Amino acid sequence: WPGSGSQQGRYLTEDAVMGNLVVTISASGTLQPTRSVDVGSELSGTLEAVLVNDNDRVTKGQVLARLETSKLQDAVAKSRAAVAQMEATVAEARANLNRLRHVAELSGGKVPSKSELETAEATFQRAVANDTSARATLKSDETNIEKAVIRSPINGVVLTRKVEPGQTVAAAMTTPVLFVIAEDLTKMELQVKVDEADVGTVKLGQPASFTVSAWTGRNFPAVIQRVGLGSTITDNVVTYKTVLSVANDDLALRPGMTATARIVTANRENVLLVSNGALRFTPPPTAAAPSGSIVSRLLPRPPTQKTQQPATTSGPAQVWVLKDGQPAAIAVQTGPSNGRQTEITGGELKAGMPVIIEYQETKK
Repeated sequence: WPGSGSQQGRYLTEDAVMGNLVVTISASGTLQPTRSVDVGSELSGTLEAVLVNDNDRVTKGQVLARLETSKLQDAVAKSRAAVAQMEATVAEARANLNRLRHVAELSGGKVPSKSELETAEATFQRAVANDTSARATLKSDETNIEKAVIRSPINGVVLTRKVEPGQTVAAAMTTPVLFVIAEDLTKMELQVKVDEADVGTVKLGQPASFTVSAWTGRNFPAVIQRVGLGSTITDNVVTYKTVLSVANDDLALRPGMTATARIVTANRENVLLVSNGALRFTPPPTAAAPSGSIVSRLLPRPPTQKTQQPATTSGPAQVWVLKDGQPAAIAVQTGPSNGRQTEITGGELKAGMPVIIEYQETKK
């Protein structure tokens, strides 16, 4: 065994090397348009015509559908009649008020009485108010006629058409969605869920790539655009919504596609690297024990246990090298790790030095 005259095992070493280190994390999500609008109807009624279909390109203000407007037109006619009636009432009240004022002027204020004059003034003011209300009702009814024609609010592409001609639209507590329009499909966003263990390393502007099932073997580039502060808990797993901006000039990507993203959280060039096994390695207890007496060597010893600790990603750590056939510790400072190798940012370790990654006992 190590430390005695008869070696019972051997140390496996691996050289510390200079190289490049790329650290990535994986996350899955779906592709969405950068901006999409749900187009609905504020009015209830029957759809008289639907003028666009899925995948049609539309411009702002273009007519998408029309509601049947016979009831709305009847309401407008009724409101116009009410306005005409209110205009006549105002004219009558104004004429009566002017007549009483003229009589009061001729009689030197003796007739009519003050109460009669005040009543005539109040009647005139109520008529004017009623006329204003009738005109507002007419304007509202005329606006409803305009709203019966459903127009596109943006330039874009119709993603979804949810209605057919003759279908009844009921706008009660919520506005029914008739169409979904995406503004520009050449620029999209990928919304992924990043695990809480990885979100600390995700920053704005980091490069990423992703794949979709529709295009096997093709990697699409992306860039981190936003990292959400709010969390989502699903089956006791905490994730954070992260948005990646995606260029889709050839329109190969479509909204709703499931994607698996690979986000580059660290990219180090020409740095000192060691195997993660070197950071986990701890010499067996017998390795540092003195040779002892012959009797102690012949006595049975407890089985050797390999103690392994996870590699740290920051702060002090140590690796072991061989000096005169025995393991000796060297303190190091560690940086990012890709799960196989870890960057050494400080310490006395140099490139080319063999570090111990494992101890193997000799089979008897």
